[in-house]
Amino acid sequence: MKITGIETLVVNAEMRNWVFVKVLTDQPGLYGWGEGTLEWKTASVVAAVEDLAVLLVGADPRDITNCARMMRKQSFWRLGTIGQSALSAIETALWDINGKDLGVPVWRLLGGKVRDRVRIYTHLGLGQMDAVYHSFGADQLQAHCEELKRRGYRAAKIVNVPYSHFASDFAAVGRFADSVHSLRDALGDDFSIMIDFHGRPASPRVALDYITSIADVKIMFVEEPVQPGDVEALAYLRERSSIAIASGERLIEADEFDVTLTRRAVDIIQPDLCHCGGLGEGRRIAQRAELLGIGLAPHNPAGPVAGAAALQFAVATPNHIIQEEMVGAAPWYHDVVSTNPIVRVDGHWQIPDGVGLGIEIDEVEAARHPFKAESLETKNAVMDDGTIVDW
Repeated sequence: MKITGIETLVVNAEMRNWVFVKVLTDQPGLYGWGEGTLEWKTASVVAAVEDLAVLLVGADPRDITNCARMMRKQSFWRLGTIGQSALSAIETALWDINGKDLGVPVWRLLGGKVRDRVRIYTHLGLGQMDAVYHSFGADQLQAHCEELKRRGYRAAKIVNVPYSHFASDFAAVGRFADSVHSLRDALGDDFSIMIDFHGRPASPRVALDYITSIADVKIMFVEEPVQPGDVEALAYLRERSSIAIASGERLIEADEFDVTLTRRAVDIIQPDLCHCGGLGEGRRIAQRAELLGIGLAPHNPAGPVAGAAALQFAVATPNHIIQEEMVGAAPWYHDVVSTNPIVRVDGHWQIPDGVGLGIEIDEVEAARHPFKAESLETKNAVMDDGTIVDW
């Protein structure tokens, strides 16, 4: 069996462009889907896929490890975020091909089932940008989360940490704490809450002030309390926080994960399979984390192919805790797929039994949503004095 070509399909999903990758083979009707969605870098990822395709045409798609090594080592330069996203999409598509060829779900190839269902969480408004990024007040948070409960979700992540700098604004800290306390009072203890700091605090001391203010609220974890890559700052927070510390969605290369895990700087690691190297590399990260007593809550705000891959991965990963999903990011999310392995029941995804990733893209429907430049929400990340801060 040989790879004969690699194609990209870009679908604008309002909040972001989904970058789907289709790996073709010389076997009639046998191909695989992957996803390398990377916000504000769509054209760059598409170009990187084209660059990597030159290396893989003629290779056997069943040799997944060798294909991944070819893309890394024969590229000479480190791939970085853009190249790794392209690699991840291609690598995932190879798993899809292998599962289809053998007639089994990808989770069988990853070692088999370790759980009977997969716990999930979503975002406010099911991922609608205005709800996700513009909900700071207690009333907004409560209304959105109560709607999620009505829809059968049992967990949500909120992004309500104010834009911050190097010193704490204690009035802002107080408003943040009040909104989180009110939300917990309204929802009760049977609904899990996670808080995404989005790397907004410019110092670990500022992040700690926010964390300390909600120490009694029963938060599942706080995510990315400081910018990615600052391992010592994460370790500082983990040693002082009574709430679990999570990070990792913007880590890309294997050595970035390794130093974070070795330092035990997080309680929960959050690789994104669209960026970290795909399913094979995600599995290696998970195994390393498990040895160190660290759980996984993979990042996944992307499209349906990424969701299908995340499901397969979660089924077979013992230290997987909870899976992010964002199926409401576009109202026609389910229209672009003709088959979809994701079935949600009582806040959990069910175990799929289809072959490969179990997903099929309706390319005609997908073409109805062509590429558009994504809106830059970062323009809001400005302090009162005009200082630009982290979004």
